[in-house]
Amino acid sequence: MVLAGVLMLGYVGWQMWGTNYVSERKQRDAVETLERTWREAPAPDDASGSQDGRGAAEPASVPLGDASALIRIPRFGDDYVMPVFEGVADDVLAQGFGHFDTSAGPGEKGNYALAAHRVTHGEPLRDMPSLRPGDEVLVETRDMRYTYVLDTDPNDLVVTFRDVWVVDPAPVNPAGGVEPADEPRLITLTTCAELFHTDNRMIAFGHLVSAEEKTGAAS
Repeated sequence: MVLAGVLMLGYVGWQMWGTNYVSERKQRDAVETLERTWREAPAPDDASGSQDGRGAAEPASVPLGDASALIRIPRFGDDYVMPVFEGVADDVLAQGFGHFDTSAGPGEKGNYALAAHRVTHGEPLRDMPSLRPGDEVLVETRDMRYTYVLDTDPNDLVVTFRDVWVVDPAPVNPAGGVEPADEPRLITLTTCAELFHTDNRMIAFGHLVSAEEKTGAAS
């Protein structure tokens, strides 16, 4: 029983602290690698093939599990930056944000839907409850910077993991209540509703307010 207790404490310790240490290193490496790749790899000449019409590589052209964007949330501090990977499998979410690959890409019409852990694995959305309407979510791709503004308070919408309507192209709350703004280009953030294991998800909706080319020219 003592051994079992020690093993259990070790497992809890690994989940709470060990995974954070490992994931934070991977997240920093992923951010640096993506930024270096963007600097060194020129954009393709054919905008119709792998770009979204605004100059940014479409997530659809990025393989599942690979990084496609960077996300910054000023509310979380000036040094907060996280990689966004394609897909939402467990191994993907262990590295940073995951992009629901069937949802819209950054800046596209529809719903750019993202998920991330609230505890363990770097805790990208640990402070999700502190977000408020009007807070910015900044998404950077190879050639573009997108600014989204949140429209809803994440504390006002908690759903079960079965409520997949939140990642629909134009989410409609079947129970009424909190929904996204009536805007063509949306963003959805989703994470665990509580700090420990839960089947419920905390949701925040926002919409795109600007898109700017990295060269400084407005799109």
